[in-house]
Amino acid sequence: MKKHYDLIVIGGGSGGIATANRAASYGASCLLAEQDKLGGTCVNVGCIPKKVMWHAAHHAANFSKAREYGFDARIKGFDWQRLKIARDQYIKRLNGLYGENLNRNKVEVKTGIAQFVDSHTLSINQNRYSADKILIATGAYPSLPDLPGAELGITSDDFFALEQQPKRVAVVGSGHIAVELAGVYHALGSKVHLLARKDRILKEFDTTLSKTLADYYQRDGIEIRFNTQISALTKNSNGRVDIECEDSAQLSDFEQILWAIGRTPNTRNLNLQAAGLQTDAKGFITTDDWQNTYVPHIFAVGDICGRALLTPVAIAAGRRLADRLFGNQSDSKLDYNDIPTVIFSHPPIGTVGLSEKQARARFADNLEIFQSQFTPMTQALCEDKQQTVMKLITTGKEQRIIGCHVIGESADEMLQGFAVAIKMGATKADFDNTVAIHPTNAEELVTLK
Repeated sequence: MKKHYDLIVIGGGSGGIATANRAASYGASCLLAEQDKLGGTCVNVGCIPKKVMWHAAHHAANFSKAREYGFDARIKGFDWQRLKIARDQYIKRLNGLYGENLNRNKVEVKTGIAQFVDSHTLSINQNRYSADKILIATGAYPSLPDLPGAELGITSDDFFALEQQPKRVAVVGSGHIAVELAGVYHALGSKVHLLARKDRILKEFDTTLSKTLADYYQRDGIEIRFNTQISALTKNSNGRVDIECEDSAQLSDFEQILWAIGRTPNTRNLNLQAAGLQTDAKGFITTDDWQNTYVPHIFAVGDICGRALLTPVAIAAGRRLADRLFGNQSDSKLDYNDIPTVIFSHPPIGTVGLSEKQARARFADNLEIFQSQFTPMTQALCEDKQQTVMKLITTGKEQRIIGCHVIGESADEMLQGFAVAIKMGATKADFDNTVAIHPTNAEELVTLK
C-alpha cells in the first residue's frame, strides 16, 4: 500500500531540510528521505567541520604571534585526535538537532535510498511512497580522477575521518576546497604541496584575490606547483605515495594525497529515467530560475543543480520554493545575483558581485576600480606582517558598486554587512558617506580613494 504526501524531499542536507520544514509550516504533509546522516555535506563533511579545523589553524597562527605582544607563549604540541573527537561530538549533536526540528515540524523521515518508480512515486527500502510534488536535493560528492593509482589518494570527505595528522601532504586542486584544506594542513604543522592544473589558484575568483593568496601561501612555506597535470600515483618501498606528472616530473614520498578537483552530482541511485528526467552533460539536473525541472511537479535545489554550490544558497532556494508551492507566494524565488562568498583560507577571503574580468566583459570600459593594501593593526607589532587587500569595482556615473573583494584578517566576518548594501544597489558615494569605525580593517572600504 502506497502512502501519499503533499511533498517528498529526497536528500536530508541543508536544502532538503529547509524546504521540508518550511513546507510543513504551511500545513503540507512531508516525507524526507536520507540515506545517511541528517545535515548532508555541510554538517557532516563540509562547512561545519571544516570551520572547526580552520579555527584550530587560526589559533595556531595566533600562538605564533603572541610572543611579539609580550607573551611567553610556546606550543608544546598539537593533538589531532583530541580535536577530531571533540569535533565529531559537536557534529553528532547537530545531527540530533536536525532530527528534533523535523520531528517538531511533523516531517516524517525515512532512512534509505530513494529511487523513482514513476514521476509521482518513490521506492524507499522496498516500500512505495507517492506525492503531488517531489524535490530532489541530493547534492554532490567529491570527484576522483580517472588515472592509475587514484585510489591511493583521499577526498575532502575522507579528510574528516583522519585519525592522525600526516606530516607531508600533496593537495591536488586549485578551487576553494583545495586552498582551504591546504591552509589548514599547513597551519597545523604539515608540509604541504599544492598542485594546480592551471596557471593560478581560485581561477573563478577575482585575479587580485587569487594572486595575493598564492603569494601569501608561497611566502609562508606552502609549495605551489602550477600547470601540473598528474598522470599516475604509485606507492613506493617506504609505503608512501609518489606522483608522476605528464611533464615527466616526479614528486615523491607523500604520506597523503588529497584530491580536491571538483564535485560530482549525486544522481547515481535516483533512477531519474523513470521520472522522465534527464541531466546535463556534467550530470547535473537542469532547473530554471524557479527551481523547476522539465517535469512540472518535480523540483531541485542545491548542489545537484550545479550552480552556486553553497549551503546558504540551497537553504534560501528551498525556502523560497516552499513559499511558492505551499505559502501562496507566487513570485517567490531566489535571486542568484550578488551572492556573497567566503573562502576560509589563511587569510580568509570575502567576495560579492563581479570580478574585474567579469565586470570588464559586461560593462566594457565604463568602470572605476578602487583598491587598497594595508597592514592590519593586529600585525603592527609582528615582524612577519600579512597585509590586507581590498578592491571595489564600480560602474556608471553614479559609481554603483558591482564588485567587492577582500583578502585579509576578518574578511569573512566583515563581508555580510557590505553584501547587504551592495544587494540594495549601494554606490561609492553611499560608502563614502558612511562614517568609518576606527581603527578597524572594515573602515578601509568606506575610505577608499
